[in-house]
Amino acid sequence: MPHEGGASRIHREKGGYWIVRSSRTMTTGATLGLVLAGGLARRMGGGDKSRLRIGSATILHRVLACIGPQCNRMIINANGDPARFADTGLAVVADSVPDFAGPLAGILAGLDWAAANAPNCEWLLSVPGDCPFLPKNLVARLHEARLAAGAPLACARSGEWRHPVVAIWPVDLREDLRRALVVDGLRKIEIWTARHGVAIAAWPAEPVDPFFNVNTPEDAARAAGFAAQYIDI
Repeated sequence: MPHEGGASRIHREKGGYWIVRSSRTMTTGATLGLVLAGGLARRMGGGDKSRLRIGSATILHRVLACIGPQCNRMIINANGDPARFADTGLAVVADSVPDFAGPLAGILAGLDWAAANAPNCEWLLSVPGDCPFLPKNLVARLHEARLAAGAPLACARSGEWRHPVVAIWPVDLREDLRRALVVDGLRKIEIWTARHGVAIAAWPAEPVDPFFNVNTPEDAARAAGFAAQYIDI
């Protein structure tokens, strides 16, 4: 697998986490990108948060422009009428687990879609549809972290905050995830990932947290300010 040389620093945390910090980038494995846009957006008054405009572009446009070049293919997870995303030209997959079971249901839907429609993609990248400033080396850094730690999963961290939804998932764990969701009724991501071991790729949270997410009108205003001040994000 192609990669660039460099050194990584790894240490172990409680709960099955390995922290990896490195300036090296790496690309490995065909990866399907999944934008999780199925949330209910209650604190925004409902609707699709991903369609909010931050600066000159919507959050969804920013996510796709950033993540699209890093992945082999892209899809969107959303419930309701898929036609509202027709302008993206991407497949839209709904949760197969009923009653808005949370992000794990969207991730399972993406894993199932990958197995059926993108058999060359052994990995799934999940990102929220409300993060306008995702890093341009996200996929490479997450793959680097899991390889360096020997873990099957990897997620992002900025500052002291882990972001379990921003993660790399192996497609071949989808049946285990289905059992956890359907049989065990599991909803919390970090409980499931800790069963298998998850590496963490760390980013600085300043000057702008790359995983800043828009949950409220106040968040949207802050994001617009960041976009105006830092024109390269």
